[in-house]
Amino acid sequence: MDHSAVLAAYDTQIRQNLDPDGPGVLIERVGGVVRRVAAAHDWNGVLWSHLDEDTADESIAAQVRHFTSLGLSFEWKAYTHDLPADLPDRLLAAGFVPEPAETVMVADVEELRLDAAPPEGIRLLPVTDADGVRLMTEVHEQAFGTDGTDLGRQLLDQLTHAPETVAAVVAMAGAVPVSSARIEFRPGTDFAGLWGGGTVTEWRGRGIYRSLIAHRARIAAARGVRHLQVDASSESRPILRRLGFAELSTTTPYVYEPPLAPAA
Repeated sequence: MDHSAVLAAYDTQIRQNLDPDGPGVLIERVGGVVRRVAAAHDWNGVLWSHLDEDTADESIAAQVRHFTSLGLSFEWKAYTHDLPADLPDRLLAAGFVPEPAETVMVADVEELRLDAAPPEGIRLLPVTDADGVRLMTEVHEQAFGTDGTDLGRQLLDQLTHAPETVAAVVAMAGAVPVSSARIEFRPGTDFAGLWGGGTVTEWRGRGIYRSLIAHRARIAAARGVRHLQVDASSESRPILRRLGFAELSTTTPYVYEPPLAPAA
């Protein structure tokens, strides 16, 4: 895999020229920025920017004004190869708060092993309705320790209004959900994204995560997807590297929360 060529394709297809990818989603291009605007429970933020030392501060301020006027918190996903080089410092100065950095990892679907099966006693349950979403939300909250309400609403919206853009799965130990993940498709691009892979603590280290990677890769292969992309945490990065994923860049989500309106 030509890392530079794949990174350039990722920037062009996924960050710069992405089409609306969900119900009610707007992809807006203004002032050297590509932003995604959606419902409050969905993901809102800056996907891509083409800025320099002279334009960055005003562009950052413009995005703050725009999302604040809508009453929305938002992320600015800054990548290590983005310009200007001090973009992270400028975001901090504007009131953004960084979340943990993630590694952008990509694999060629043709080069991945697709035969990793779930361990004994685990079955994979496709998520197609509200009951499945509830199971995914339960896993998310146990695995990551964060509220899964918005994730559940976002996924149910996709399954209801744009089911061709997502495939989700829950790993079940009997009647107990122990791991879950989803794959999101970007029609017209070479990429599909792997998201939300998480396993509850007591079930980790048994090969469930690896089987969910293979399961989603098989779905991608059946749809003719060329590359799988993951924003990998430090915990999943070693596993993905062993499976054949390569590191292309690092991204840090910088989050801006609009100030609360004063009480009447």
